[in-house]
Amino acid sequence: MSETTESLRKKIDRANELQSVVRTMKNLAASSIGQYEKSVSALSDYYRTVELGLEICFREIEPSAPAERTKQKNAGSISAVVFGSDQGLVGQFNDIVADYAVKKLAALPGKPQVWAVGERVSSRLEDADLPLIGLFTVPNSVKAITPLIGQILVESEKFRSQDENAELYLFYNRHKTRATYEPVSQRLLPLDETWQRDLTKLPWPTRNLPEVMGNITETLRALIREYLFVSLFRACAESLASENTSRLVAMQHADKNIDELLEDLNGTFYRLRQSGIDEELFEIIAGFEALSRSRSPGHSEDSKA
Repeated sequence: MSETTESLRKKIDRANELQSVVRTMKNLAASSIGQYEKSVSALSDYYRTVELGLEICFREIEPSAPAERTKQKNAGSISAVVFGSDQGLVGQFNDIVADYAVKKLAALPGKPQVWAVGERVSSRLEDADLPLIGLFTVPNSVKAITPLIGQILVESEKFRSQDENAELYLFYNRHKTRATYEPVSQRLLPLDETWQRDLTKLPWPTRNLPEVMGNITETLRALIREYLFVSLFRACAESLASENTSRLVAMQHADKNIDELLEDLNGTFYRLRQSGIDEELFEIIAGFEALSRSRSPGHSEDSKA
């Protein structure tokens, strides 16, 4: 069916409206990336402070550590938190982290149980036959991350109360640049022994030697809680930055495609309109010529004869 100028104009108007929405989403995604980048950067200093506190506590308890390690030889059950998205228009964001988590968890012994952060990644994990034990809503701002982390810590603590040797893994997309990210994993619990030993070997940043005030066990527990919190917070913020990176890239592609569509539609519209104008001009000229011939003297004599 041939197009008309009216139908083409409607298509052009709809394409312009869609492009306006796409550009708004693109600007929001770019703004959100900056917000989450700042939160990750600010978190680095606090993370370092917690690490320094843990370093001193581990140094203090190092002599008794081997005896404690012998009690934790039996492998515990496995649980994981996979950070994804609730919303679409994020390209392969959920597929990438879900495929990565499935592959890594398949290499571990036993059947892992998973908490999903985001409905989109949840459906992909279910398709891979991973048993889900919980679903959390993705935060929509930096302030909303803290309540989510609190919920995850409560649920993981319930899980560990049934098995103190239970392992907890994190899977999320780590933000790299404004256009790229990569899936990563972290074993959060139990605390890695190599990591603990490496911490105790780090040099103290000042000449003032620290000491633990009060009960070292209580201090260590408090610092471990902060370590868990900051690790989960960072993973969530990194995932949100990556989600918006993926959305930004998707919107940039959509914007480019709409530009190309508008170029084609406008070209067709102007050609069709020009064709219509040409036809009208030809009709006017033909009518004028016919009228001129009918009024010419030669034409009148011929008709009298």
